[in-house]
Amino acid sequence: MQYGENIRLSLRGLVDHKFRSFLTMLGIIFGVASVITMLSIGEGAKREAIAKYQDLGVNNIIIREKKMSDEELEEVRARFSQGLSLQDAAVIQEIVPGVVNTASQAEINTDVKFADRSVKSTVIGITPGFIDMMNFKTASGMFINQEHEDQGLKVCVLGAGVATALFRSEEPLGQMIKIDDQWMEVIGVLQSKTLFTETVGELAARDLNTDIYVPLSVFLNRFSPENLLTSEIQQITVQMESSNKLIESSKLIDAILKRHHFNNADYNIVIPYELLRQEEKERQIYNFLLGAIAAISLLVGGIGIMNIMLATVMERTREIGIRRAVGAKKADIMSQFVTEAVVISITGGLLGVVLGIILSLTVSLFTDINTLIKPYAVFIAFGFSVIVGISFGYLPAKKAAELKPIDSIRYE
Repeated sequence: MQYGENIRLSLRGLVDHKFRSFLTMLGIIFGVASVITMLSIGEGAKREAIAKYQDLGVNNIIIREKKMSDEELEEVRARFSQGLSLQDAAVIQEIVPGVVNTASQAEINTDVKFADRSVKSTVIGITPGFIDMMNFKTASGMFINQEHEDQGLKVCVLGAGVATALFRSEEPLGQMIKIDDQWMEVIGVLQSKTLFTETVGELAARDLNTDIYVPLSVFLNRFSPENLLTSEIQQITVQMESSNKLIESSKLIDAILKRHHFNNADYNIVIPYELLRQEEKERQIYNFLLGAIAAISLLVGGIGIMNIMLATVMERTREIGIRRAVGAKKADIMSQFVTEAVVISITGGLLGVVLGIILSLTVSLFTDINTLIKPYAVFIAFGFSVIVGISFGYLPAKKAAELKPIDSIRYE
């Protein structure tokens, strides 16, 4: 009954002094909202990073042709290196322990036409294992298989963006499109991808939705590279059994390629899993700093509560004296004032939760930053606001309880 009465009196005090109560709660409101917003931004960034590197394959090692000028390429070719080749992929598959599969790819930028429509696209020749290693999925039709590769069939799989640009509302499967000067049959359309909208390691930014995939055997026979000095292939993706020895395996691959390329550094090695770990460490530091800033806001809010509660003790000195005179104990007085502080904190915390959710959704809606509100973020922020209320309400409550009844009644 006593606690229920204390809560009722505290709520009535909030209603009777709306403006003062609101000012008291401002620090808590903004502190809780800041914690939720910052953690939701961090979670959104984490989800994007995981999705990005999962698409690259967390067990993969990617060897990419190094971008160089024509003069640099001529110098490298003069030193006997022909760049990345199918032979490199075969040797890596044979020598490196723990290799599950390798996928080679070659690329060319060219025009793609259907009827009177034309788009610029990156045409990529790939081997069949590519779809599993890179976690690609088809929205319709099928992906390139071993039969297409072995028989050199002129088929292609479209990225979601190029399929929409060329066919709009028409069905692309079974249609013939013209890539460069070659007619190719569409056998599949990939699900929409967001990868490579930013540079990942040494992998240049690119919208994968505009890519078109063809069998590597067809690519090498039918499409000529824009620059005759370019490598036979532009990328080798090596899938390992696990992510435990990626660094060691990458060093062995580097040693093999140096020998094959006569010590010419005309390639880059990217380990998506290591990039993910590095990004995770950077994000943890970032989240810690943001959390610290938000925690400071909550502490400031707690100081505000303490100041107001101390002022309230002074205002209600006679009331405290009368209560003590009619039999109230020190614990009763402390309970009353701590309850008032907690009620202010809980009310401010609830308003902060609502504001934090609104801010998180607003950030996601009006910016390129994706946010993800996790229940633990709400519980942490709200729980901290309650702790602040109890902590900073204790000193005023203790001061009120220690007032002598006779002096309190005489207080003017």
